[in-house]
Amino acid sequence: MNKIAIERVCLAEKLRLIDRYWNPKIVGELNGQFIKLAKFKGEFVWHCHDNEDEFFLVIKGELKIKLENRELRANASKY
Repeated sequence: MNKIAIERVCLAEKLRLIDRYWNPKIVGELNGQFIKLAKFKGEFVWHCHDNEDEFFLVIKGELKIKLENRELRANASKY
């Protein structure tokens, strides 16, 4: 049986290394998708990625996402 090496990442440690807003950093990979961390401030303009999905996990504060027909809010207790 092959053993898969799993690397654990400390999100707080990685976030301390990010010193600019809107500058995502790759911190891992899962099932062929990159895991990126970023710090946001202000409005984030809607955009689309045809070949990838996005997952937003809010560590601190709130993220408001405006879709065509509704608005989503994510904070540290919800995703």
